[in-house]
Amino acid sequence: MDAAPDGGQAEIEYYRTVEDYFVSRRGDPLFLSNPDWLMVHEWRRAGWPLRVVLRGIADAFEGHAHSWARARKVGSLAYCKLSVESAAERWKRALDAGEPDADEARGRLPVLVAALAAATAPEPAVQAALAAARRAVDAALAAAGSPLEDVERGLAEAESALVATIEQARPADAAAADSGVDQELAPYATRLPAKVLAQVRHDARVARLLALIGLPRLSVFH
Repeated sequence: MDAAPDGGQAEIEYYRTVEDYFVSRRGDPLFLSNPDWLMVHEWRRAGWPLRVVLRGIADAFEGHAHSWARARKVGSLAYCKLSVESAAERWKRALDAGEPDADEARGRLPVLVAALAAATAPEPAVQAALAAARRAVDAALAAAGSPLEDVERGLAEAESALVATIEQARPADAAAADSGVDQELAPYATRLPAKVLAQVRHDARVARLLALIGLPRLSVFH
């Protein structure tokens, strides 16, 4: 996890990087379709790391290069769906087995503890929400054997409560976050399906609001 929060750029960059990598492997320009964007949206919502998705896309193109259909262009990101799902399954098995990916994910918890300890806010309500978030992360750190999905669920609940408090305590900053996210998303506003655009906007906005008090996303996967 980066020490410094990115203010929401990582949420947008996930989608941009998937498209750019797919286009680069295909070899000529082809913007993603609405179904393609919705598929990327599902991968992001599932918490699949960007590197896992890119590995799956690479596997799909490597398989295509040795297939009978190699003379034909890959027409859609949907061609890579099964390979990405296979890459994600391998990643999840590694997590379940306690392999390095699991260690890396759990290694984010001490980073979150340190970030929450360093975060400051003058508003009493935000201070109380920070304290509650610290307790949630401490509990996750203490429950070393808990499934990572359960850990992530608890962190998401703590993050949601903290963000809601920041919104109420700092309405001007919340409005500024809205404006900043809209500017970042402007190039994609007419290209992403409404469902995907709304989710990317939400996630980028959450990241910006947390950045106001010096925090990254409260997640072991993001």
